[in-house]
Amino acid sequence: MEANVAAGDTIAAMGVRIVHEQGLQPAATARTIHKGGLVTDGPFLETKEVLAGFFVIEAPDHDTALAVGRLLPIMDGAVEVRPLL
Repeated sequence: MEANVAAGDTIAAMGVRIVHEQGLQPAATARTIHKGGLVTDGPFLETKEVLAGFFVIEAPDHDTALAVGRLLPIMDGAVEVRPLL
């Protein structure tokens, strides 16, 4: 998370505003609510990739959002960039 914060000046210089950023607890702390209301421990799917956190940004276009994604440190896995509804 600290490395993400360190990228803040570069991101601002790109004309992008960070609306919100949030780290998440490990996937083992997740609870999943299934159709019908059943609650189970852990994430919904068994996967090697996990969501460690997220950024919500306001960028002028998708290419700029991708450029911001490239600035973020990736330990293992990837950064997914997609627009909000």
